[in-house]
Amino acid sequence: METKKSKTDWKKKLHEIIYEADTPMGKWFDIILIIIIIFSVLLIMLESVKSIDMEYHYLLLTLEWIVTIFFTIEYIARIVCIKKPSKYIFSFYGIIDFLSTIPLYLSYILAGSQVLLAVRAFRLLRVFRILKLVRFLGEASQLKRALKASRAKITVFLFAVLIVSVMLGTLMYIIEGDQAGFTSIPTSIYWTIVTLTTVGYGDIAPITPQGQFIATIIMLLGYGIIAVPTGIVTVEFGKRTNKDGSNKVESFVHVNTQACPNCTKEGHRDDALYCYNCGSILNE
Repeated sequence: METKKSKTDWKKKLHEIIYEADTPMGKWFDIILIIIIIFSVLLIMLESVKSIDMEYHYLLLTLEWIVTIFFTIEYIARIVCIKKPSKYIFSFYGIIDFLSTIPLYLSYILAGSQVLLAVRAFRLLRVFRILKLVRFLGEASQLKRALKASRAKITVFLFAVLIVSVMLGTLMYIIEGDQAGFTSIPTSIYWTIVTLTTVGYGDIAPITPQGQFIATIIMLLGYGIIAVPTGIVTVEFGKRTNKDGSNKVESFVHVNTQACPNCTKEGHRDDALYCYNCGSILNE
């Protein structure tokens, strides 16, 4: 009986450190994890620079192994200290944690010249670690709500941009033709979208005065178009619909990184006592 209680106690303590953000140990764990994630991504970037990799290859590899072992221990610990491991393993963060842990192991398991390119791709999967930072952004839920609330408006806006691109692209195809690189309507639409988004690759360019005039109008439209979706999301970011249907501008309730010990759902309010998903007690 005492052994069972002792086993429960250390799991509870481990869960408190890894999953709960409102405890001193939990906060320190989050800070250390963020630092290691950023450090690991910097290692990947340095490895991609050939001159640095040639000179410090073994040092970078050693540091990467240390980081990988840390993430492996963290991944196992997250599974061990929750009641339903499958909930975490197949969750978004669980998959991200897994993908950010296995690449270095795979690069040694898959041997042979025929898989060298695949090995390199597996090692690059380590960049997924940067997605682990998402769980530490308390305001991420606000952005998610704002994007969800504004998706209809943004969809209509993008559809309108597509219609304009088709019309102007067709017009440019008629005016410029093959000589200027506008060999087809799809190609002309591609050029219109590139110009409208102010990217301007320069692979296709109008040569007639009429085409250049239209291109100028498209470029000016581009600057205005960029601001539209930004404004839509910004308005929704600070707006919440009340139960009576009226819109009221107010700040969203801040959420933390604390995860439910039963279902592993994150994004609970700072003052929450129960999980919003399964109703379990957050701090037993």
